[in-house]
Amino acid sequence: MSAEEALAAAEARGLDLVEVAPDADPPVCRIMDYGKYLYTEQKRMQAAKKKQKKIVVKEMKFRPKIDEHDYNFKKNHIIRFLKNGDRVKVTIRFRGRELAHKNKGFEILARLKEDLEEIGYPEGKPTFDGINMVQVFMPHNSKSK
Repeated sequence: MSAEEALAAAEARGLDLVEVAPDADPPVCRIMDYGKYLYTEQKRMQAAKKKQKKIVVKEMKFRPKIDEHDYNFKKNHIIRFLKNGDRVKVTIRFRGRELAHKNKGFEILARLKEDLEEIGYPEGKPTFDGINMVQVFMPHNSKSK
């Protein structure tokens, strides 16, 4: 039907004439309540957003000369984060002459990997970022198999 007839039919029903496919020949239009359509689309988007799970990355900082009690304290925090389903970024910060002993950092990360075996796993190998050694641990339940 012509555009004038479609507009008249939409006005008679108290609805809107909405152009669906403007590139088609002839253009395709639909008679609908556009306000209601926008409302339902907004509600659908909110529901989809609510179902999404945000990836949270927690960070735990270590030093190469960490004491046993401090190590266990921080390890327990990492365990709690992993059990909550969060990723944990473990950073080992080196200062001054500590940079000459990078093996200490690798030892700490290897020990952490061993201690966290049942709860999480490391994502990739440790990387050196300036004066920081970084490794990300992920919980087992988010592992894609």
